[in-house]
Amino acid sequence: MNQGPSSRQFLPEWTPQQAVLLSWPGRDSDWASLLDAIETTFITLIEVIARYQHVLVTLPDDDTRQRLATTLTNLGVPDSRLSLVMAPSDDTWARDHGPLTVMDNATLRLLDYRFTGWGGKFPAERDNALNGVLAEQEIFAPELQDMQHLVLEGGGVETDGQGTLLTTRSCLLNPNRNPHLEQADVETHLRENLGIDRVLWLENGYLEGDDTDSHIDTLARFCDEQTIAYVRCDDPLDPHFEALSAMEQELKAFRRVDGQPYRLIALPWPAPCFDPEDGHRLPATYANFLIINGAVLMPAYADPADYAALKALSEAFPERDIIPIDCRQVIRQHGSLHCLTMQLPAGSLKAIEN
Repeated sequence: MNQGPSSRQFLPEWTPQQAVLLSWPGRDSDWASLLDAIETTFITLIEVIARYQHVLVTLPDDDTRQRLATTLTNLGVPDSRLSLVMAPSDDTWARDHGPLTVMDNATLRLLDYRFTGWGGKFPAERDNALNGVLAEQEIFAPELQDMQHLVLEGGGVETDGQGTLLTTRSCLLNPNRNPHLEQADVETHLRENLGIDRVLWLENGYLEGDDTDSHIDTLARFCDEQTIAYVRCDDPLDPHFEALSAMEQELKAFRRVDGQPYRLIALPWPAPCFDPEDGHRLPATYANFLIINGAVLMPAYADPADYAALKALSEAFPERDIIPIDCRQVIRQHGSLHCLTMQLPAGSLKAIEN
């Protein structure tokens, strides 16, 4: 894939951040029957993030904005750490409808890719328009770059910030995303627009209940340039065992640019979580953590494995606080903590005091 240098660098999640983007659940969304519970999770998430940095929340209407502002003020969240902005969405998965960020010759650029509800599975028109709505309100400092000719979701790509991309074939090359593109075309786009000069393609790995066609952020994550944390299933009777064992072998075979193997940190496998209404399995995963300034927010499931996951992430991020967030309600809609959030690097937003 090496076809000459690019001026661009796809920024890794540990790049210093200005804010985290969240999209508040609406009453007309799939969250309707769980609204009180998921709002509680969102409030906890905002309060925790605001201890470290700014939070940008998009909201469906002014009544919700006023109600949330009052709640957060009563919790002691400072106004200087909070932006509540009117911008309707279909759903809450900011990881996939938020902008991707690159540095281009010392200039920050926000890329607005097309989001289609993971290959047309769910309504996504308002989600896809959300970045444009924020740009029209002059929320972003850089000009938003229109990339609507290509479907690309933030949860489907992981970078080390040094030109390496980690992803899954089942998502990025799925014909329900960009059926007109072959692998070589996708790699050319990644090189020219994200500065990616090599792609580590995973052939294996999935989670039951996942709607994303195996987003990488549910399976394996860069923690730094040398370290990958990944999901390992240690139960031979679990239907995931074979695929995740094969994924583990792929990760062991991957090499860094210098030819050395990656430092791999296995994340535990929680006990199966099932939907209380119809009994289908839910995609609980500890790989769906969020890196912010000074901390890592870890999805938790009231499972004994939560503590083992906390220890593993403490090993991966020894200089950051590891903070569990109860995500039992989040997985009811088949995502988790990282899926709800999109980090915005320093310089992304206008007129914010940190």
